[in-house]
Amino acid sequence: ILEKKRLKQPLSKKTKKSHIANEVEENDSIFVKLLKISGIILKTGENQNQLAVDQIAFQKKLFQTLRRHPSYPKIIEEFVSGLESYIEDEDSFRNCLLPCERLQDEEASMGASYSKSLIKLLLGIDILQVRLKANKNSDEINVPRLIVSQLKWLDRVVDGKDLTAKIMQLISIAPENLQHDIITSLPEILGDSQHTDVGKELSDLLIENTSLTVPILDVLSSLRLDPNFLLKVRQLVMDKLSSIRLEDLPVIIKFILHSITAMDALEVISELREKLDLQHCVLPSRLQASQVKLKSKGRASSSGNQESSDQSCIILLFDVIKSAIRYEKTISEAWIKAIENTASVSEHKVFDLVMLFIIYSTNTQTKKYIERVLRNKIRSGCIQEQLLQSTFSVHYLVLKDMCSSILSLAQSLLHSLDQSIISFGSLLYKYAFKFFDTYCQQEVVGALVTHICSGNEAEVDTALDVLLELVVLNPSAMMMNAVFVKGILDYLDNISPQQIRKLFYVLSTLAFSKQNEASSHIQDDMHLVIRKQLSSTVFKYKLIGIIGAVTMAGIMAADRTESCSLTQERANLSNEQCTQVTSLLQLVHSCSEQSPQASALYYDEFANLIQQEKLDPKALECVGHTICNDFQDAFVVDSCVVPEGDFPFPVKALYGLEEYNTQDGIAINLLPLLFSQDFAKDGGPVTPQESGQKLVSPLCLAPYFRLLRLCVERQHNGNLEEIDGLLDCPIFLTDLEPGEKLESMSAKERAFMCSLLFLTLNWFREVILARFPRSLHQALTPLYYIPPLGNFDVETLDITPHTVTAISAKIRKKGKIERKQKADGSKTSSSDTISEEKNSECDPTPSHRGQLNKEFTGKEEKTSLLLHNYHAFFRELDIEVFSILHCGLVTKFILDTEMHTEATEVVQLGPPELLFLLEDLSQKLESMLTPPIARRVPFFKNKGSRNIGFSHLQQRSAQEIVHCVFQLMTPMCNHLENIHNYFQCLAAENHGVVDGPGMKVQEYHIMSSCYQRLLQIFHGLFAWSGFSQPENQNLLYSALHVLSSRLKQGEHSQPLEELLSQSFHYLQNFHQSIPSFQCALYLIRLLMVILEKSTASTQNKEKIASLARQFLCRVWPSGDKEKSSISNDQLHALLCIYLEHTDSILKAIEEIAGVGVPELINSPKDVSSSTFPTLTRHTFVVFFRVMMAELEKTVKKIEPGTAADSQQIHEEKLLYWNMAVRDFSILINLIKVFDSHPVLHVCLKYGRLFVEAFLKQCMPLLDFSFRKHREDVLSLLETFQLDTRLLHHLCGHSKIHQDTRLTQHVPLLKKTLELLVCRVKAMLTLNNCREAFWLGNLKNRDLQGEEIKSQNSQESTADESEDDMSSQASKSKATEQDSVSKKKKDQNKIKKQHQTCVNFVYIMFISIF
Repeated sequence: ILEKKRLKQPLSKKTKKSHIANEVEENDSIFVKLLKISGIILKTGENQNQLAVDQIAFQKKLFQTLRRHPSYPKIIEEFVSGLESYIEDEDSFRNCLLPCERLQDEEASMGASYSKSLIKLLLGIDILQVRLKANKNSDEINVPRLIVSQLKWLDRVVDGKDLTAKIMQLISIAPENLQHDIITSLPEILGDSQHTDVGKELSDLLIENTSLTVPILDVLSSLRLDPNFLLKVRQLVMDKLSSIRLEDLPVIIKFILHSITAMDALEVISELREKLDLQHCVLPSRLQASQVKLKSKGRASSSGNQESSDQSCIILLFDVIKSAIRYEKTISEAWIKAIENTASVSEHKVFDLVMLFIIYSTNTQTKKYIERVLRNKIRSGCIQEQLLQSTFSVHYLVLKDMCSSILSLAQSLLHSLDQSIISFGSLLYKYAFKFFDTYCQQEVVGALVTHICSGNEAEVDTALDVLLELVVLNPSAMMMNAVFVKGILDYLDNISPQQIRKLFYVLSTLAFSKQNEASSHIQDDMHLVIRKQLSSTVFKYKLIGIIGAVTMAGIMAADRTESCSLTQERANLSNEQCTQVTSLLQLVHSCSEQSPQASALYYDEFANLIQQEKLDPKALECVGHTICNDFQDAFVVDSCVVPEGDFPFPVKALYGLEEYNTQDGIAINLLPLLFSQDFAKDGGPVTPQESGQKLVSPLCLAPYFRLLRLCVERQHNGNLEEIDGLLDCPIFLTDLEPGEKLESMSAKERAFMCSLLFLTLNWFREVILARFPRSLHQALTPLYYIPPLGNFDVETLDITPHTVTAISAKIRKKGKIERKQKADGSKTSSSDTISEEKNSECDPTPSHRGQLNKEFTGKEEKTSLLLHNYHAFFRELDIEVFSILHCGLVTKFILDTEMHTEATEVVQLGPPELLFLLEDLSQKLESMLTPPIARRVPFFKNKGSRNIGFSHLQQRSAQEIVHCVFQLMTPMCNHLENIHNYFQCLAAENHGVVDGPGMKVQEYHIMSSCYQRLLQIFHGLFAWSGFSQPENQNLLYSALHVLSSRLKQGEHSQPLEELLSQSFHYLQNFHQSIPSFQCALYLIRLLMVILEKSTASTQNKEKIASLARQFLCRVWPSGDKEKSSISNDQLHALLCIYLEHTDSILKAIEEIAGVGVPELINSPKDVSSSTFPTLTRHTFVVFFRVMMAELEKTVKKIEPGTAADSQQIHEEKLLYWNMAVRDFSILINLIKVFDSHPVLHVCLKYGRLFVEAFLKQCMPLLDFSFRKHREDVLSLLETFQLDTRLLHHLCGHSKIHQDTRLTQHVPLLKKTLELLVCRVKAMLTLNNCREAFWLGNLKNRDLQGEEIKSQNSQESTADESEDDMSSQASKSKATEQDSVSKKKKDQNKIKKQHQTCVNFVYIMFISIF
């Protein structure tokens, strides 16, 4: 028996009994004598007691000595009294608690390898165990803990129940620290039979004393207790979770996770996840404030620091969770499920992400599941960058140990096709590099280099963007890993020009950074690579050298005005760099001057460098004067001296903006230069103009002028007076409208003319003049011609325009093309004509494009040759050009009956020019703000030229582009409103019909295309994912304020919801004037984007559904008679939007299928439905596919019924399923009328999915509803039975026609139908109606119900029965008996008959009960 003996005062050293060191205890007490006889020698002082014999031998000898003693059992009392007297001395008591010392000659004795203390040896003797007492007294060591440790792991306990009672009594009166020691020792002291009683007493103590929560729960986790009892304790602990200290949390979480069962895992984890995150998993503010200090010191923490202690507690907490999920699959699955079920963005916490990372790194079997959950969360916007950043900043110590798993997850996400998922993967790399140690940083850089060398364009772009951020974020850490980045120089073949710019920017920043003096090896390697690529004769490799050299020059000569003014040493270094930069640029110029394309690329790259304002003024001054002189020598001549030579066309000075009457005018020498170049290729004579001067290609004219303009603009702060003569000077050309002479020209002359036209166009694009010649389209039509390039950052020069022609065989044989003559014979200005041709791809329908591009008369075929196919051959417009939108509004000319102007009005910006600008702006926004889906590209293949024409744009950030476009919001709103008014007036003039007989088709289509482009621009702008970042919120507020102010002038400090609401109403008002279906779709999408940013979207959601229905019910202008003006994809998108936003999908489907389709069936062939004019025989398959898909998606969301649900819930769900089955029946029966292959394919695919949903979601509901709603259930089953019978007929139809595209769906559908039969039988059996179920064979029939003859089907045709799953369940008893007898007869017939087709047969009895 263990009792507690208190001493009034501890013995002082002066009152202690003195012993001589290393002396043997000499005492005449019976205690000392018996111990000595048994084999223990007691020592005095600080010496350990010595054990002369084996431990077991000692216990056996002492036991026998006591039993055989003459005074037994009195000798036991004397022995215990001697022990009490002996342990009154502190040293003696301590020695009794410490292990005994084994004598040397006994080391080889058999027995335990460790020595027990004297007290523990005595407790191992039965007759002494019940009489021993111990007192508490300690000075340097924890004596109570030593006392309690004597009771652990005893070989045998005489009276376990009494021992348990005494220990619990001791716990109730002991001080708190001793209570803690005793409680934690209980699992090692108690036997299994005492676990239940001790558990109950500890639970009571848990309620009384909350300070003992940790030791009690720690013990309860180690005891064998009843699960129901643990459930009560767990609930008690969960209620107290909010008041528990952080240091106690690991033990508590361990107990909670230990008590989880498979049945309640999800519920417990959901509750724990919510409470744990809110109370404990966000670090205290003092810890967050100290993190910066800790990181600056290498994240070293001092001992005893409170912040360090809190970090240790959090690490221990996650270690406990990690251990639980490693060995309990149920916990990990429940945790993932709890996070997956969280729908609101605000409910996602930092703790969720940490848990996903922990489970991903711990349980390899759930990796795919976690990746799927993460992808869905990222797509829905639930997990955003701010949450991920908080996760790493708060729990970086926890995540550091999972670095490899996090990088593996990031690599998997970067393989996605979704841009949002790719961005999230890049953020994982970024924050892992930012918060982890040096080793992890090396792994991050290695992983990014692997992505760059993978050949996947999306991965390469993302990885390079991350490297760019890391170089700016932590250049010193990146410098340590520069050797890995430098290795990419060996894999430049499969990297695009824009990616080469990023790579050389990263390397140049590392090589020439002032903080990294020991980076000369990187500089040497870069110089070697650049010189090698520049010396190549292959343009692809020369391009790499040019881009790399100019990028490196930009870093070397970066504008360091502020730093250079600090010290003279910095200024001298800048001068040295200026010399190096000049030498490098001269090297590039000399290596590229033999190739016009390479020279043009060099000029463009250098111009972009100047435009970004990153070039030091000294470096710019060194090269600026040379640029101006070289341009003047190469391209500028006196306008008064007309060039002479053997030119194929007469040379004229054209397109000058001013009259040149003086002799000092200048002109651009374009035609002679082009002629000299073409003649030089053919080995012809050299013209006098080029003798004695260096030959310069006219291909460099536009790039060189752009370089000159930007250089002068930068040097003179935007003042272009030095080159203002070039902005309005004429060009030496020829007549660009040859008219009838064109037909007599040779192929070479036509090619020369077209080249001259392209070069002239690109010159005007650079000087922002809109003088486009008219005859370009006419000259290109009969000629397979490749124009000169206008953009030069391409991987290959073999770029051909994608022309689409449809010329009849007769015309090709004749080799003659007649021009279509205008009816009025009027001459259209060249500007208007080219604008129309240039922008005709915006037209909504093929017929509209045909109207604008007809070049033939009578029965001649149409030619669709659009200038947007020549996009790579036109110079790129800078984003600043679109400030022209401020100049004026779209206007309409009012003409009288004689085609004379009735109203005179000054027009600054006409519809063709507006369409040209809007189209280019739309393409720019699509390229920058809406990245295309990443496509897998083989490693050894080129990436193509998808980004040609956007090289200048891509060197700017998306934020810059958005900011520039926001400056255009007001003029674009003005244009949008004016176009709206135009169509409103047009409808009023034609009595509500926009395409009436008096409509001007060409003007109508241009205005419609402008409308579409404006909506497309607004949609691309507001759909930009960057608005989710906090730094871009101000841009969103500014844009919404512009829209809301058009509707109502308000204060600048309006809340976001108010701005969103007003913007939504402003844009919604344009629906009345929408001219085309494409515009309608863009308007709906724009409204949806605005709606997604609002929290209160219920009412606006209904408005979108109403608006979508209006568009579906509107009669749109038609195109050709043979084709509809509505694209199937666009109709599919709008119909999906309507059904997804309507309040009742089932009612909407029933309206379309039950009202619109019958109208279509009863109408003539070419007539649409009167209710839904967009529903025609051509678009029926689109409607059918969307309705079937949305119906199946809707019923999948219905929760299956349970017995615990109320009667009202059962009735509501039963009613909903009745409506769903009715809609399904209506849709299925439509295949009898519309039996085309696409319709049947949709029916087979979604029919099976609907039956599967019926099995999983509806059949459990019918199990509980059959008895109370028998008639409703039977009606539902009978209706559904007819539908499944038709599906069976469809399977036979597919087989008889041997259509493999349909028959591939038949096996799965047949299996599902068979499962349905067995499941209905199980439902009837559950409700004691087994006799109502009978089964027969179905005949093979076609869609019209006609029997399909098979090999043996003629033997019996009259008595076949079809499976009536529920036809007899609601009849009287007599009828039920008849059905049973009929069932027996049918079964006998089935045994005799042999059917060749696969029919409904018993496969198995499936029951879920």
